[in-house]
Amino acid sequence: MQLALMTEPQVGGSYDRLVELARWAEAEGLDAFARSDHYLDQDRSAPVTDALTSLAGLARETTRIQLVVLVTPLTFRHPGVIAKTAATIDEMSGGRFALGVGTGWMAREHEAFGIPLPPLDERFSRLYETLAYLRAAFRGKEGFTGRHYRLAPVDVLPRPTGRLPIIVGGSGMRKTPTFAGRFADEYNMFVTDRETLSRRLEVMREAAADAGRDPDEILVSFAGPAVVAEDPAAYRELLARRAARRNMTPAEYAELLVSRNIPHGAPDQAAATLAGLAAMGVGRYYIQEYRALDEIDTEALGVVVRALRG
Repeated sequence: MQLALMTEPQVGGSYDRLVELARWAEAEGLDAFARSDHYLDQDRSAPVTDALTSLAGLARETTRIQLVVLVTPLTFRHPGVIAKTAATIDEMSGGRFALGVGTGWMAREHEAFGIPLPPLDERFSRLYETLAYLRAAFRGKEGFTGRHYRLAPVDVLPRPTGRLPIIVGGSGMRKTPTFAGRFADEYNMFVTDRETLSRRLEVMREAAADAGRDPDEILVSFAGPAVVAEDPAAYRELLARRAARRNMTPAEYAELLVSRNIPHGAPDQAAATLAGLAAMGVGRYYIQEYRALDEIDTEALGVVVRALRG
């Protein structure tokens, strides 16, 4: 199981702190460092850096770890701009960049910045074309013509140094896994129950086979919290604190963790949950830290990482 750190800088945080966390993740031996792409949080305003610009900086501040945008909204940038920016970060990082693309969803940030947010059906139509456009641009000389976007059959240079991974993520049951099967190198979703995961993977694998692709080559990843402590007593305290934040009892919150396959408990129990995910076909887990970057406690996070490694 690959392990990654997922940050949410829209909650607040500087570029310098992002560098510190990326370097920490690299030193810990994590496989990837990811960040979201938002310009505002849902219910607050805080200093927020641009995702792709900051990842370009991290490309020169790190040496080994994969750098991931999870995910960039197609509403923010034309696919030609996404393709050029991604290929540039790929070159700057020596092939360590992974590009996540999504429909966009947060109305507040679109309203605040005057960015159009088309109806969901149109955004999915644009997402399909964006993914096709990116594949054409990365391969070169193919061109693409769709309803929303067009790319002439020219060499788009520089090309990626290898196969620049494209990530499709989301919570849909039909369109998202279908697009992932057709175009993605990685299919990402938030933590969910076994039945939902199974249904999504069935759709993804069928779409991949229909497109002449090997479904087994598509990395399946989860993003979510990890509620882990060094021993059972410390875990009970942590569980109670986390439950109180959600206005839940510890028993209710524990039941939620189990149902969503969220790693939890003392190290042995947390590692067993992760092993169960691997048995269900999940190959990477993004430990999601939904808090301001300065509030991320790397000492506590180190406990989580070591536990999940087994």
